[in-house]
Amino acid sequence: MKPIRVGLVGLGTVGGGTVEVLRRNREEIARRAGRDIVVRMASAKDLAKPRSVSLEGIELVADPMKVVTHPEVDIVVELIGGETRAYDLVRTAIEGGKHVVTANKALLAKHGNEIFRLAHQKGVMVAFEAAVAGGVPIIKAIREGLSANRIEWVAGIINGTCNYILSEMRDKGLPFDTVLAEAQRLGYAEADPSFDIDGIDASHKLTILSAIAFGIPMQHDKAYVEGIGKLTAADIRYAEGLGYRIKLLGISRRTPIGIELRVHPTLVPARRLIANVEGVMNAILVKGDAVGPTLYYGRGAGAEATASAVVADLVDVTRMATADPEHRVPHLAFRPDRLSDTPILPMDDVETAYYLRLHALDRPGVLADVTRICADLSISIDAIFQKEAAEGEDQVDVVILTHVTQERHINAAIRRIEALATIPVPVVRIRLEELL
Repeated sequence: MKPIRVGLVGLGTVGGGTVEVLRRNREEIARRAGRDIVVRMASAKDLAKPRSVSLEGIELVADPMKVVTHPEVDIVVELIGGETRAYDLVRTAIEGGKHVVTANKALLAKHGNEIFRLAHQKGVMVAFEAAVAGGVPIIKAIREGLSANRIEWVAGIINGTCNYILSEMRDKGLPFDTVLAEAQRLGYAEADPSFDIDGIDASHKLTILSAIAFGIPMQHDKAYVEGIGKLTAADIRYAEGLGYRIKLLGISRRTPIGIELRVHPTLVPARRLIANVEGVMNAILVKGDAVGPTLYYGRGAGAEATASAVVADLVDVTRMATADPEHRVPHLAFRPDRLSDTPILPMDDVETAYYLRLHALDRPGVLADVTRICADLSISIDAIFQKEAAEGEDQVDVVILTHVTQERHINAAIRRIEALATIPVPVVRIRLEELL
């Protein structure tokens, strides 16, 4: 079957990431989609600009309209941002019978109703996973994974710049202006940061989330928006003392009389998972009546994180573009005839880090014996903690954290440690994954 041909409108950070991901994971993507997905054309302002990715086989043009109207382009990927030019290009693509993938939250928040109406009339798809939270698949989660639920509310950290600033203010006790300057130096904030710190970017994303969560039209003009520019280090410190963290949240909630749609700084109990999302990361909580609260976390920006969402949309559109039963979404995500024969590892061959808790007699030399066993088996120790023995007790708990090693080595170590006369009870072993 012939490949699906993609036209990229915009070859910046995300465009380059999309080319790289499609190239690097070509076989895996084809197994999922049922056919190859290749970039046929791309537009860029500066055709002579050096690129960090190979553009071999891709026709480059300066005029994005040439990509949109080219007869050999099946799917147009719009990555230029903004509203006016992007709107013209997307509308032209749809009217020409082409499917569209876009990462443009401002375009959808303000013109989505018209765009989706036109796409429905023309029988094409508009996919937009990358428009909210970068690589976090929150659109698919709400639209598909939670489709059995009546969504009650959505609350999210959906602007990484603001989350970075608030995290740094809390951790270092610095004023807003100082942290903002550092964010600009690191490239997390633009020279004109108002789009982020005033909450506008978050409001665009929340408008999209509220539409798919509650089945309402895009209504960005009705959102309440308040940024973080007036927050002080003292506010954050006081909140911390009371057991709260301050986060810029986008919140949309169903009530008996309407839908809440608001973006503003919010105190969140420090024990909540979302309160502990730090730096430039994004996280969205979605409460469904059947499933309860669910949390989605990951990188909200970046070349390959956003490209991940763009390519996932390309796979979805490719699957749906061919309507016969052989090209519907496969039960196991991959095409039945493309399932891999890669074996499952025996547990002995698995590599991870470990938490070991030993209940030991409080005598000299015990730790030396244990560390010697680990050294003999090439197990590298990350940290050891010995708890104080309670008054009148002659036994203590010792906790060992290891670096990554093979399960077979840990099994051997545990057997040898448990054979020591100073270890009267079995060792507790819990695997440890950093999940970075």
